[in-house]
Amino acid sequence: MNIKIHSLHFDADQKLLDFVEERINKLSQYEDRILSTEVYLRLDKAPDSGNKVAEIKMIIAGGKAFAKKQCKSFEEAVDQAVEALRRQLVKQKQKKIGR
Repeated sequence: MNIKIHSLHFDADQKLLDFVEERINKLSQYEDRILSTEVYLRLDKAPDSGNKVAEIKMIIAGGKAFAKKQCKSFEEAVDQAVEALRRQLVKQKQKKIGR
Protein backbone atom coordinates (compact mmCIF):
# COMPACT_ATOMS: atom_id res chain seq x y z
CA MET A 1 0.00 0.00 0.00
CA ASN A 2 1.28 3.43 -0.96
CA ILE A 3 0.84 6.07 1.78
CA LYS A 4 1.47 9.78 1.17
CA ILE A 5 1.27 12.18 4.09
CA HIS A 6 0.99 15.93 3.49
CA SER A 7 1.25 18.45 6.30
CA LEU A 8 -0.18 21.85 5.37
CA HIS A 9 0.66 25.08 7.22
CA PHE A 10 3.13 23.28 9.56
CA ASP A 11 5.97 20.75 9.58
CA ALA A 12 4.98 17.37 11.02
CA ASP A 13 7.52 15.63 13.21
CA GLN A 14 8.56 12.02 12.63
CA LYS A 15 6.59 10.80 15.64
CA LEU A 16 3.33 12.07 14.14
CA LEU A 17 4.15 10.63 10.71
CA ASP A 18 4.90 7.21 12.24
CA PHE A 19 1.63 7.34 14.19
CA VAL A 20 -0.37 8.08 11.03
CA GLU A 21 1.34 5.29 9.07
CA GLU A 22 0.71 2.80 11.87
CA ARG A 23 -3.01 3.64 12.00
CA ILE A 24 -3.42 3.50 8.21
CA ASN A 25 -1.62 0.16 7.97
CA LYS A 26 -4.09 -1.36 10.45
CA LEU A 27 -6.87 -0.81 7.89
CA SER A 28 -5.32 -3.47 5.65
CA GLN A 29 -6.84 -6.15 7.90
CA TYR A 30 -10.31 -5.00 6.78
CA GLU A 31 -9.51 -4.57 3.07
CA ASP A 32 -6.52 -6.15 1.33
CA ARG A 33 -7.04 -4.34 -1.97
CA ILE A 34 -6.08 -0.82 -0.82
CA LEU A 35 -4.03 0.69 -3.62
CA SER A 36 -3.05 4.08 -2.21
CA THR A 37 -3.80 6.43 0.64
CA GLU A 38 -3.31 10.18 0.92
CA VAL A 39 -3.41 11.86 4.31
CA TYR A 40 -3.71 15.62 4.65
CA LEU A 41 -2.91 17.10 8.05
CA ARG A 42 -3.57 20.81 8.35
CA LEU A 43 -4.08 23.57 10.84
CA ASP A 44 -7.41 25.31 10.47
CA LYS A 45 -7.53 29.06 11.03
CA ALA A 46 -10.37 28.71 13.51
CA PRO A 47 -9.56 30.41 16.80
CA ASP A 48 -11.05 27.62 18.91
CA SER A 49 -9.02 24.74 20.29
CA GLY A 50 -10.26 22.16 17.71
CA ASN A 51 -8.22 23.47 14.83
CA LYS A 52 -6.38 20.26 13.80
CA VAL A 53 -7.84 18.63 10.68
CA ALA A 54 -7.11 15.18 9.26
CA GLU A 55 -8.40 14.19 5.82
CA ILE A 56 -7.80 10.68 4.50
CA LYS A 57 -8.47 9.71 0.88
CA MET A 58 -8.19 6.02 0.11
CA ILE A 59 -8.19 4.40 -3.34
CA ILE A 60 -9.44 0.82 -3.22
CA ALA A 61 -9.74 -1.62 -6.10
CA GLY A 62 -13.26 -0.92 -7.30
CA GLY A 63 -13.90 2.24 -5.29
CA LYS A 64 -12.84 5.05 -3.00
CA ALA A 65 -13.20 5.97 0.65
CA PHE A 66 -12.86 9.37 2.33
CA ALA A 67 -12.97 10.69 5.89
CA LYS A 68 -12.37 14.15 7.36
CA LYS A 69 -12.26 14.90 11.08
CA GLN A 70 -11.43 18.01 13.10
CA CYS A 71 -10.25 17.73 16.71
CA LYS A 72 -8.01 19.24 19.36
CA SER A 73 -5.01 17.06 18.39
CA PHE A 74 -3.82 15.44 15.19
CA GLU A 75 -3.70 12.04 16.87
CA GLU A 76 -7.35 12.27 17.88
CA ALA A 77 -8.38 13.50 14.41
CA VAL A 78 -6.47 10.67 12.70
CA ASP A 79 -7.97 8.08 15.07
CA GLN A 80 -11.50 9.28 14.34
CA ALA A 81 -10.90 9.43 10.57
CA VAL A 82 -9.40 5.93 10.54
CA GLU A 83 -12.39 4.63 12.53
CA ALA A 84 -14.76 6.21 9.98
CA LEU A 85 -12.81 4.55 7.15
CA ARG A 86 -12.89 1.21 8.98
CA ARG A 87 -16.68 1.41 9.16
CA GLN A 88 -16.84 2.25 5.45
CA LEU A 89 -14.60 -0.69 4.54
CA VAL A 90 -16.61 -3.12 6.67
CA LYS A 91 -19.85 -1.86 5.13
CA GLN A 92 -18.47 -2.26 1.58
CA LYS A 93 -17.28 -5.78 2.37
CA GLN A 94 -20.69 -6.75 3.75
CA LYS A 95 -22.35 -5.47 0.58
CA LYS A 96 -20.04 -7.67 -1.52
CA ILE A 97 -20.77 -10.72 0.61
CA GLY A 98 -24.50 -10.08 0.35
CA ARG A 99 -24.44 -10.22 -3.44
